Amino acid sequence: MNTTVIGIVAGICTSVSLLPQLIKIIKEKKAQDISWGMLLTLISGLILWVIYGFLKKEYPVLFTNLFAVLINTLIIIFTFRYKRS
Repeated sequence: MNTTVIGIVAGICTSVSLLPQLIKIIKEKKAQDISWGMLLTLISGLILWVIYGFLKKEYPVLFTNLFAVLINTLIIIFTFRYKRS
């Protein structure tokens, strides 16, 4: 198996790993048990991976982590939205 394919599959798996959490937050309109420490650490690491992928022109790294940043940003937005209600 090609190393690029392995990298893409790994990136997709890690990128969508919090998608079930996002769907649960949106579906239940509750986000009381979200760990801010974990979320902020994760999004910081993902942003650094995006920068790394951009600088090294490693597009699988760049795009899969950019997608993961999007998912985590949506989790933060919906957490704020549903913690207030």
